[in-house]
Parts: sequence; C-alpha cells; structure tokens
Amino acid sequence: MLQIDDLHVRYATAEAVRGVSASATPGRITLVLGANGAGKSSTLRAAAGLVTPHAGRVTLEGRDVTGLAPHKIVRHGMVLVPEGRRVFAPLSVEENLVLGGYTATREKSAEVLAQVYEMFPILGQRRAGAAGLLSGGEQQMLAFGRALMSSPRVIMLDEPSMGLAPTMVESVLGAVRGMADAGIAVLLVEQNAEMGLEIADEVVAMARGEVVFSGPAEQARSNASVLLAFLGEAALVE
Repeated sequence: MLQIDDLHVRYATAEAVRGVSASATPGRITLVLGANGAGKSSTLRAAAGLVTPHAGRVTLEGRDVTGLAPHKIVRHGMVLVPEGRRVFAPLSVEENLVLGGYTATREKSAEVLAQVYEMFPILGQRRAGAAGLLSGGEQQMLAFGRALMSSPRVIMLDEPSMGLAPTMVESVLGAVRGMADAGIAVLLVEQNAEMGLEIADEVVAMARGEVVFSGPAEQARSNASVLLAFLGEAALVE
C-alpha cells in the first residue's frame, strides 16, 4: 500500500503541492484529477523520489521512503510510468523490457518477461523491432511492460492516454484496470476524466496544489468539486 501524507512540494519559492494526502491499495485504482498546474504530476514525482518533498511523508507498506533515490524506491516495490512514455527508441522492444527488470535476477526477469508478453501480445510479436517504430499506443504498452518488469506492488501512471488516438485510449486504460485486477495498487493521473472515472475505485481531485475531494469514484461522478477541479481554475472562482 502507498500512503502519501500532508505532502508539500516547492520549486524555488513556488509551492506546487500543498498538504496533499492520498493512498493506493492493492487491487484498486486511485484516480487523481485536476486541471493543468493543479500539482498532480508533482505529487507523483515526489512520491517516486524524482523531486524532494519540502514536507510530508511517503510510506510504502509502512516503510518510510520519503526522499529516497528513485532506484531505491523501485527496489522497495514502487515504480512510476512518466508522462510521454519515454521508451528507448533505438533499442528493441525486448531490450527496453529487460532494462526495466534491472532489479531482478536473470531467472526472475525471464519469468516476468514471459508474463508481460502474455499480458501484451503485441510486444511479443514486435520483440525484435525498434521501440521507436511502435505506434503511440504500443509504446504505452511497452512503458507499462517495462514498469512491470520490476514486479512492483505499487505503480504510478502519469497521463497514460495523452496523445493517443481515441480508439487506443480504451485499450490503454483497460490495461490499467488489468494491472489493478492482478493485485497491483495503482495511482493514476489521467486527463480523460470520463474514461478514468469508469475504471477508478477511488478519486482524489486537486486544484491549486490542494485536495478538493477525496472519496469513492461513485461519489466523484456526481460531485461538483470534482467537476470544477477538472474543468479548470476559473470554474472554481464563484
């Protein structure tokens, strides 16, 4: 389980995240919604160790991992799939996947690689091809697979459907649901609120770096604060 408590993130004098608390539990998806600049990505980056929190605490299965280096957080069982996929384009699909399993033994890496190919058959079919030749949706599947190679218990996903054709969004978010159904705790930042709410179990809505709603997804679907947070900052000033 991932627990984020009273997290604050600053860039110089600007406070991007102000007292955010959120959690992700095994087998469930926590969806983080908010307009651009709401602090969503900064929250994930701080939890992943990519930026150092100014204050607050991040715990993973009860272990304090606040401010640890990213590779150490991966070894503790949590991984971030960043916005934009960021696959290694010149390398083959399989080489990208193997790099994701650097924390595992060779035997374990081979075992998980087989599982990834079973989950994403298109990757198995393209394993020898350059990752840069994959479509946007296929590259996102590759980014998922690379993250799964470390056998994470918690996976954080930053805007996985961004830039994808509408026909691919459903497949990508379906894969996210599949990861949760396999027992992984998922913390998901997603710009497609409608699709995100369809697969989410819990919702955290952010505005101006703060949480304006936290609760079950079914409540979020009819909560004005959630809708306003997603529609933008201007909609909140009334």
